[in-house]
Amino acid sequence: MPYRDFSLLGATAKLSGLAQRAYDLTRPTALSPARLQSMKASACGFDLLYATERLDEEALAALQQLADEAKLVEQFMVMKKGGVLNRIEGYASEERQVLHTACRDIFSEQPHMPEATAKAKKELEKLRIFLDDLASGKVVNRNKESFTTLVQVGIGGSDLGPRALSLALQAYALPGREARFIANVDPDDTAAVLAGLDLSRSLFVVVSKSGTTLETLTNEELVRAALARAGLEPKEHLLAVTGEGGPMDDASRYLASFYMFDYIGGRYSVTSMVGAVTLGFILGFEALVELLRGAWEMDVTGEKTDIRSNLPLLMAMIGIWNRNFLGYPTCAILPYSQALSRFPAHLQQCDMESNGKSVTRQGKAVTWKTGPIIWGEPGTNGQHAFYQLIHQGTEIIPVEFIGFRRNQRGLDIKVSQTSSQQKLVANMLAQSLALAQGKDDVNPVRRFAGNRPNLVLVAERLTPYQMGALLALYENRIAFQGFCWNINSFDQEGVQLGKVLATKLLHILADANTQIPPASEAKSVEEEMLRQAGML
Repeated sequence: MPYRDFSLLGATAKLSGLAQRAYDLTRPTALSPARLQSMKASACGFDLLYATERLDEEALAALQQLADEAKLVEQFMVMKKGGVLNRIEGYASEERQVLHTACRDIFSEQPHMPEATAKAKKELEKLRIFLDDLASGKVVNRNKESFTTLVQVGIGGSDLGPRALSLALQAYALPGREARFIANVDPDDTAAVLAGLDLSRSLFVVVSKSGTTLETLTNEELVRAALARAGLEPKEHLLAVTGEGGPMDDASRYLASFYMFDYIGGRYSVTSMVGAVTLGFILGFEALVELLRGAWEMDVTGEKTDIRSNLPLLMAMIGIWNRNFLGYPTCAILPYSQALSRFPAHLQQCDMESNGKSVTRQGKAVTWKTGPIIWGEPGTNGQHAFYQLIHQGTEIIPVEFIGFRRNQRGLDIKVSQTSSQQKLVANMLAQSLALAQGKDDVNPVRRFAGNRPNLVLVAERLTPYQMGALLALYENRIAFQGFCWNINSFDQEGVQLGKVLATKLLHILADANTQIPPASEAKSVEEEMLRQAGML
């Protein structure tokens, strides 16, 4: 389908004009009951409260026009139906389909991409059988003991998403099951994880699509060496998630292999075997299926053309309003849930690796701002750290709050007549209102300007289903924004340059020195590396 540049869309000029008189949240009646009620959208158990954004009905209508002119839902459907969207016209690129949604289209009677969904079902069935064998005692260690820990060895998309979701759903872990993660090539990271393990009762799943990821293969060798030192046979403890027929698809080296596919990018791979093996191990197969169901139902929501009925699209357009028309360069994602402590880090990669682009899908330099800087930490901890700048700093930072009415574990206590969960939710809502409305005071240091846009996502409880829906909500929001900006959200060329230079430097080290130099020589060695790499 033909793509139009962002600046050429008719709604863009209209929105630029509306931004000059954006809705004032500090007016006495700005957050009226009628506004609070009308600016609420719901899907998959989530309520999106966006009355605290600097939007009015006219701006929302113009954002709908923008979504329609850019054919965002149409592009989303092209993605789901297997269009080759990972490409730049006229230039060498990956030329791939983008089919992470096929991993959860397993619930559909008519999947958009039957072949891809059939492959996903096949891998899920392999995983179900493996998990059943673990539960029944068919797969055990050499001492006939069950495995209690699964360590995922991967980096980037093979780590951040699975780690974030494993932490988020730890409350639902099967008895005696836990997950740990090794990502950094820093050997201290691997050593710290291995030091706390009973290796004899641990499985390691090594995740690399190509089977050549340097950090992952290096850490795999550290794991193999540790298992061998413990008198264990590494193959009996190692699983692989990799490309079919690749270097790691080797039954002589791994207890079992599960496949990942070229049409699923790393940062979008949590609902593939990249995340499913670890999540299935700790949660059980049925909970994993519920997570996939939540993601699928949010994907279905993403097919609606009305932005008020399509949560991912609505969040995408609000983000574009803040980024391109109000001019805010960053976005803070602040979950009021300790379980989601690593979710902002996953979204940081997913968003910034996807939409941190400066050329169009036609290979031309963009003339508009693209992806914002994404960051965040859990509340209420952040309130005692960086909220000072959010409230009174010179940079206005749009905020996305995520919260739940009930906690996961059911453990709580009332102090001063309210429970901890009530205090948590009250703090989140109070921050939202305070950012929007501000506060006047004769003392300038106690004056809050307000008009700081934010939204609130709230659900009843963080369950596997809700986690799947939340994951897909953000994945689809990111895709919609990339479509609107006319950029390729599915490659990551910016990651490659550093890798190429690192490989050159490693060759220099390998050729020049087989020992680690003493500290006194380190500077000269570094200078020689940089000189030979053409950087000095």
